Amino acid sequence: MKKFARLFIALLLVCIMTIGAAAAEITVGIVNNPPSESGYREANVKDFEAVFSSENGYTAKTFYSLKNDEQLSAAQQFITDGVDYLLISAAETTGWDAVLASAEENGIPVFLFDRMIDCDESLYAAAVVSDMANQGKLAVEWLIAQNLTEYKIIHIQGAMGSDAQIGRTGALDKQVAENDNWTIVVQQTATWDEAEAKKIVESVINSKEDFNIIYAENDGMARGAVAALDDAGITHGVNGKVIVIGFDCNRWALREVLAGTWNYDGQCSPFQAQVISDMIKILEEGGTIETKLVISEEKGFDAATITQADIDQYGLGE
Repeated sequence: MKKFARLFIALLLVCIMTIGAAAAEITVGIVNNPPSESGYREANVKDFEAVFSSENGYTAKTFYSLKNDEQLSAAQQFITDGVDYLLISAAETTGWDAVLASAEENGIPVFLFDRMIDCDESLYAAAVVSDMANQGKLAVEWLIAQNLTEYKIIHIQGAMGSDAQIGRTGALDKQVAENDNWTIVVQQTATWDEAEAKKIVESVINSKEDFNIIYAENDGMARGAVAALDDAGITHGVNGKVIVIGFDCNRWALREVLAGTWNYDGQCSPFQAQVISDMIKILEEGGTIETKLVISEEKGFDAATITQADIDQYGLGE
């Protein structure tokens, strides 16, 4: 009987320890864009899944949408559920004040990742993001350096109102406004979609309007645009009629740059999860986050200088 009692107590202690370990997990609510959005987003989602895992002491609740209103509802539900931390990559930069204020009222620190939100910085604990405006600036500076007589541009935009779209559009709009030899032939959103980007370029080709630059705000849309060029027998890339610019640095896209079929690809780093996790651990230990804004170091790659080593180091996916 005593042996049975000792066994029972031992099992009870194991159960208590197991429950305690589970209760000690940090719960994070992650609001993000869906992995199907792009190769960049797929890498971003995988990064967050790997870092915010049970093995690393987390319970992760996730919600994916390209629609800002759906993201807002999901974030509010995470607050109602009582997550410990709220992590957001917003579909649009605006409309978040009420949700962020609600998180603050409930004592839930908010971390922004990938993209900024237009709000008072007191409403988030830290932001680990890309400088989308600088990505656009670097691409436009590269275009300026090509010293073309005329710049006739098909501009394919990402999801309107997103930080990536605003940043990558801003530098180009400024350059066009200030220079008479820069012309936007068409400026239209494809909402990150490859097939829609192809339709936009096909429409321009069918209209017989002249153009010599594709400025696509992500790699997938650039690939769609190039497919339209190929179907029409229009040359592109190094020594081609049309300059091709994409963003994100998917491995397959960088291979196109290396092959000379694309001219330029702007980097956008998807790896923010570990930085945020380190910050959360600081807060869990009662510390203070010293650097509120962490901006990823990024560059652009062009066909004249890119190497296989660049692809191996910076390329996303396979």
